[in-house]
Amino acid sequence: MTAEPLRIAFLLFPDVTQLDLTGPVQVLSRLGNARLDLVAATLEPVPTDAGFSIVPTATFADVPAADILCVPGGFGTHRAIADDATIDWVARVGADARWVTSVCTGSLVLGAAGLLRGYKAGCHWAQRHMLPLFGAEPVAERVVIDRNRLTGGGVTAGIDFALRLTALIRGEAHARMVQLALEYDPMPPFDAGSPERAGVAVVEAYERRVAQLAPGRDDQLRALAAR
Repeated sequence: MTAEPLRIAFLLFPDVTQLDLTGPVQVLSRLGNARLDLVAATLEPVPTDAGFSIVPTATFADVPAADILCVPGGFGTHRAIADDATIDWVARVGADARWVTSVCTGSLVLGAAGLLRGYKAGCHWAQRHMLPLFGAEPVAERVVIDRNRLTGGGVTAGIDFALRLTALIRGEAHARMVQLALEYDPMPPFDAGSPERAGVAVVEAYERRVAQLAPGRDDQLRALAAR
């Protein structure tokens, strides 16, 4: 008898960081015997932060449960947290999922849905300090595993997270094969991938840019957490 396919559900919301989503989607699509859905409130195309839209494959009503729930991040996470239908779906699916996962600031969405209370979790470095608002313990690692919660750091960490999850589900040999198939052998041109190594000037420039793009986002999140 053929085993039922793993059901993988990715939350899709406006202003998602597309690589948060598409990186792990590409990796997890190679799990084998898995069904992957991009889930949104409607089937209308969803705009990403990269200037193009992604078409959902299912709505909240279509996916009442999943084996793996994954929530990406991006500047749209605050609006996702403020949306009751989104948080209700994340909480409902996450309550019974075998794996509850996120990339970047997607962990804040998991937290707002009550899924990280008492868990260690990762997040994008610039918003990691907000995790305690939701009862989570922030950890400065690229991939954080606490029981069945897997949370990745910022953006590109989604690929690492997905390979770690692949190894847990299919074994290390399968994960290594997927990594090879994707030629995931990063050699970044600059050693600036963390605030510790990027230097004060680069970090301050980044923070000024974020303040322009998302003014008051920490205050907004505190208000949402207090609801």
